[in-house]
Amino acid sequence: MFAQRTDLPLDKDPLSKFLPWLIAFMVYLAALSQAGLIGLDSLANRWDTGMAATMTVQIPADPDATAATNTRRLQIALNMVSEFPGVLNASVISQDKVLELLSPWLGLVEAADVPLPILIDVETNPDVDMDARVLQQKLAKRIPGTQVDDHGVWLARLIEMVRTLEGLAAGLLLFILLSAAGTVIFTTRTGLTVHAEAIEVLHLTGAHDRYIAKQFAGRAMSMGLKGGLYGIGLAVLTLLLLGHMAGRMEAGLLPDIQMPLLGWVSLAVLPLLSAMVAGMTARHTVMRNLRRML
Repeated sequence: MFAQRTDLPLDKDPLSKFLPWLIAFMVYLAALSQAGLIGLDSLANRWDTGMAATMTVQIPADPDATAATNTRRLQIALNMVSEFPGVLNASVISQDKVLELLSPWLGLVEAADVPLPILIDVETNPDVDMDARVLQQKLAKRIPGTQVDDHGVWLARLIEMVRTLEGLAAGLLLFILLSAAGTVIFTTRTGLTVHAEAIEVLHLTGAHDRYIAKQFAGRAMSMGLKGGLYGIGLAVLTLLLLGHMAGRMEAGLLPDIQMPLLGWVSLAVLPLLSAMVAGMTARHTVMRNLRRML
């Protein structure tokens, strides 16, 4: 695509044959890092939006209690939770839903087979600063053993960990880009050394540095694009394979990490980006070294 007629036999450079494969490997790693970065960011945003303003009230199971007693305990808990400042809504999680949540660990079981706690899903007002410990203390006085899980507390820690992983992925992506640029610089300098006599002849015939740099840049862009296409193709196959393997696992064992459309578009741009980086790096390297040769 970017290849042009050149006055230098750049195709015969020994290192140029390996450059597309080196770029392919780096684009492959960059695509996986970028996919992980986008996936983690999407997952953290979904968690933050869907669970930040929620709590779960857990009433321990009492195998010896009658149905009437369990109903009374549940009604007391619902009334106390609903009247607590900052609570918008409180609803009971059905036993079938509880069994569905536990199925990845317990398998297919019936409600009568295991003592299941009573769970109450609580929606809170994000603008009200609620203390889950106060609510738990009040509930425990009436219903001993009752626990209140504030999703916002552990969610903040989880999102902090995800953001740390995002930072590591971004750092890895930057390191890969710098490594790719360094590879192009090394290959270009080697080409300048190999073709030093031919470049001198071109100078004697009136060729400008920009003309020579354009030939190296065009060759580097061509190899960068070729390597980028190889790398992104392999990365897409890897991501599809990982998605297929994750889909075959039981639901609930892994978080649902999805790649948005914008993420796939950003991955498709990587081959063009690798070609541009290779071309610009080669051109800058040639211009800088030719000034030193004069």
